[in-house]
Amino acid sequence: MYERKILPSLNCGLDLIGEVLYGKWKIRLLWFISEGHLRPSELQRKIPDATRRVLNIQLKELEDHGLVTKEIFPVLPPKVEYRLTELGETIIPVISALGQWGDTNEAHLRSVILKRLTNES
Repeated sequence: MYERKILPSLNCGLDLIGEVLYGKWKIRLLWFISEGHLRPSELQRKIPDATRRVLNIQLKELEDHGLVTKEIFPVLPPKVEYRLTELGETIIPVISALGQWGDTNEAHLRSVILKRLTNES
């Protein structure tokens, strides 16, 4: 099991949100859950580049931070659904604003990212 060697700095809101949302797929998971994709298999289809293990780890972290809840239905095979909590609902407008910023600046962002990637190889 991974243990942090350096404790995170939690001195301001940006530190806190970075700690809660750090993870390649967390923002997408929150967004897709808000859109009604509640089952792990649906989330896996929406994010095919992520492994099931990584998605499960990041969903567990979102659950631990109080942004999503996990409901296990007593059927065979087991059925699991994730839902946003009240706190999780409050982050969706922020994610939407970030997405709009990315769309507005898409050409510039795409060019600098591609430039960086071609310089690395």
